[in-house]
Amino acid sequence: MDEQVRERGIGRTAESFPASAARRRWWQVDCRDLANSRRTLAVLVNRDEVELVGPPGHAAVLSTVGVRQLSTALRDAAMQARK
Repeated sequence: MDEQVRERGIGRTAESFPASAARRRWWQVDCRDLANSRRTLAVLVNRDEVELVGPPGHAAVLSTVGVRQLSTALRDAAMQARK
Protein backbone atom coordinates (compact mmCIF):
# COMPACT_ATOMS: atom_id res chain seq x y z
CA MET A 1 0.00 0.00 0.00
CA ASP A 2 1.38 3.42 -0.91
CA GLU A 3 1.89 5.95 1.82
CA GLN A 4 -1.06 8.29 1.88
CA VAL A 5 -3.00 10.58 4.10
CA ARG A 6 -6.39 9.07 4.81
CA GLU A 7 -9.43 11.04 5.68
CA ARG A 8 -11.63 9.18 8.14
CA GLY A 9 -15.28 9.86 8.69
CA ILE A 10 -15.91 10.41 4.99
CA GLY A 11 -14.74 6.96 3.95
CA ARG A 12 -12.35 7.89 1.16
CA THR A 13 -8.67 8.62 0.98
CA ALA A 14 -7.53 12.16 0.44
CA GLU A 15 -6.00 11.08 -2.88
CA SER A 16 -9.22 9.72 -4.34
CA PHE A 17 -11.62 12.34 -3.02
CA PRO A 18 -10.05 15.57 -1.80
CA ALA A 19 -12.22 17.18 0.84
CA SER A 20 -11.82 20.73 1.99
CA ALA A 21 -9.89 21.37 5.18
CA ALA A 22 -13.14 22.78 6.60
CA ARG A 23 -14.64 19.27 6.79
CA ARG A 24 -11.71 17.31 8.19
CA ARG A 25 -11.22 16.73 11.91
CA TRP A 26 -8.50 14.05 11.72
CA TRP A 27 -5.93 12.64 9.37
CA GLN A 28 -3.92 9.43 9.31
CA VAL A 29 -0.40 9.16 7.88
CA ASP A 30 1.14 5.79 7.07
CA CYS A 31 4.63 5.17 8.44
CA ARG A 32 6.85 2.34 9.65
CA ASP A 33 8.46 1.64 13.00
CA LEU A 34 12.15 0.89 13.56
CA ALA A 35 11.50 -2.82 12.88
CA ASN A 36 9.98 -1.81 9.50
CA SER A 37 6.44 -2.81 10.53
CA ARG A 38 3.58 -0.74 9.17
CA ARG A 39 2.23 1.84 11.61
CA THR A 40 0.24 5.06 11.46
CA LEU A 41 0.43 8.56 12.88
CA ALA A 42 -2.83 10.33 13.61
CA VAL A 43 -3.34 14.09 13.55
CA LEU A 44 -6.49 15.15 15.41
CA VAL A 45 -8.21 18.47 16.05
CA ASN A 46 -9.59 18.74 19.58
CA ARG A 47 -11.32 22.11 19.96
CA ASP A 48 -8.46 24.61 19.61
CA GLU A 49 -5.64 22.08 19.88
CA VAL A 50 -3.88 19.80 17.41
CA GLU A 51 -2.94 16.35 18.71
CA LEU A 52 -0.30 14.13 17.13
CA VAL A 53 -0.70 10.47 18.12
CA GLY A 54 2.10 8.09 17.23
CA PRO A 55 2.31 4.32 17.30
CA PRO A 56 2.12 3.22 20.96
CA GLY A 57 5.57 2.31 22.24
CA HIS A 58 7.18 2.79 18.83
CA ALA A 59 9.09 5.41 16.92
CA ALA A 60 7.67 6.55 13.60
CA VAL A 61 9.92 6.43 10.53
CA LEU A 62 8.66 8.63 7.70
CA SER A 63 9.75 8.72 4.09
CA THR A 64 10.08 12.10 2.39
CA VAL A 65 6.54 11.62 1.07
CA GLY A 66 5.32 10.84 4.59
CA VAL A 67 6.99 13.97 5.97
CA ARG A 68 5.31 16.08 3.29
CA GLN A 69 1.93 14.49 4.06
CA LEU A 70 2.40 14.99 7.81
CA SER A 71 3.27 18.62 7.20
CA THR A 72 0.10 19.10 5.15
CA ALA A 73 -2.05 17.33 7.76
CA LEU A 74 -0.59 19.46 10.57
CA ARG A 75 -1.12 22.68 8.62
CA ASP A 76 -4.75 21.80 7.82
CA ALA A 77 -5.39 20.71 11.43
CA ALA A 78 -3.96 24.00 12.70
CA MET A 79 -6.40 25.88 10.46
CA GLN A 80 -9.27 23.83 11.92
CA ALA A 81 -8.12 24.46 15.48
CA ARG A 82 -8.29 28.23 14.90
CA LYS A 83 -11.98 28.07 13.93
